[in-house]
Amino acid sequence: VGHTRSSLRAHDGGGVYKQRPREFDGRVRTVHRRTESKAKKREGKMGDDEMEDYGFEYSDEEPEEEDVDVENQYYNSKGMLESGDPQEALDGFRAVVAMEAELGEWGFKALKQTVKLHFKLGNHKDMMTSYREMLTYIKSAVTRNYSEKVINSILDAVSMSSDMDLLQEFYETTLQSLGGANNERLWFKTNLKLCKLWFTLKEFGRVSKILKELYRSCENEDGSSDQRKGTQLLEVYAIEIQMYTEQKNNKKLKELYQRALTITSAIPHPYILGIIRECGGKMHMAERQWEEAATDFFESFKSYDEAGQSRRIQCLKYMVLANMLMESEVNPFDAQEARPFRTDPEVLAITSLVSAYQRNSIAEFEALLKTHHKQIMEDTFIRDYIEDLLKNIRTQVLVKLIKPYTRIRIPFISTELNIPEPDVEALLVSLILDSRIHAHIDQVNQIVELGAAAAADPETTTPKQRYQGIERWATQTSALHLRSSRTLSSCE
Repeated sequence: VGHTRSSLRAHDGGGVYKQRPREFDGRVRTVHRRTESKAKKREGKMGDDEMEDYGFEYSDEEPEEEDVDVENQYYNSKGMLESGDPQEALDGFRAVVAMEAELGEWGFKALKQTVKLHFKLGNHKDMMTSYREMLTYIKSAVTRNYSEKVINSILDAVSMSSDMDLLQEFYETTLQSLGGANNERLWFKTNLKLCKLWFTLKEFGRVSKILKELYRSCENEDGSSDQRKGTQLLEVYAIEIQMYTEQKNNKKLKELYQRALTITSAIPHPYILGIIRECGGKMHMAERQWEEAATDFFESFKSYDEAGQSRRIQCLKYMVLANMLMESEVNPFDAQEARPFRTDPEVLAITSLVSAYQRNSIAEFEALLKTHHKQIMEDTFIRDYIEDLLKNIRTQVLVKLIKPYTRIRIPFISTELNIPEPDVEALLVSLILDSRIHAHIDQVNQIVELGAAAAADPETTTPKQRYQGIERWATQTSALHLRSSRTLSSCE
């Protein structure tokens, strides 16, 4: 022992110890790395062999230089990578793989670095070749936890790519290699990413196929939901909810949305909650349940904000939209969570719209739609409801305008609202049917009789007049919709 000194090794993760080379001083040493496979070989031995548990064996025999050489080659290659010499680093890592007599940790680590470097350099074909080679190591050369950690890190890095063909090949290659690896967590995560890829490409048939497999993985043997997998189940729900939202399948969306809200055993990432709540808000909007939509969009905004997702701005705009549609007098930016975003460039457009809306300023409202076309009209979801907003604001102005009168001419209303006379009639019919005003429309003379004047007309309450009013309202509403669409197109 007096003639031998031990080398110092620092732990480098995954059961691998990092060699810190020291100058040779003439004394003989033999260093053994502890690996899971070697530990298994030693299992059951007694006596002197137990000394190996400390990671060192002292001997006067010739040293085993192979491990040290491979280890040093790896760190030399890593040094080349850090110094900005990628090709030399790639050659060095390839040498590490060639130096190992059998599949081992250093070869696995070298291939990991090779895969990441090829991806960074855009060498996708070489990256996939190295990745397939690396996957041959996961069953025997390294521990399951370490291989999972490495593959997860590569998955996260490659998932940032916009090359859909590469992502498909990468995910499918990973899943094929996991066939006999018995790593359910990694299998689930990879399938989830592949499912999201197909959703992005609108390949809904393939999405549904993977969703079935993911659901099965979250079930007990009797087919019931595994309460321990509530978090994973919510992630699956989030993808399916997005798919139904995209397909505008509100019936299935509503059922799944309500089911997702009942899961209490999960601690999901706020981003997942944000997705579910946003889709819920869109569902309520389609059903014209403005108040429920505003609540969901606000919850989604808070979840995205907690997750640091830029999507929070969109949901904040959607919440403001729902607030205007429900004709709320409360300023949505009075909420503590929303207040800091009041001056955000994306939000400023919608806040100015709110101000014009609350003042019932039609001219300003329409001017803002043109001025902030990109921030407002280019969002297809918001654009779908601008017509409803215009109808709301015109209705409010109309009610205020006719209040002092018993008789008022339709051309005068048309001028004040800046819309065609048939559109004025459609708005009046809508107000009459909703019992918001008591009026009679004289289409021949283009006069609206209100209050006592309308009540004096015996035809006002006859079933025939109501039926004709409904029929006329339906026709005029269709015409109004067509003209509004043309108006919105002109704003573009």
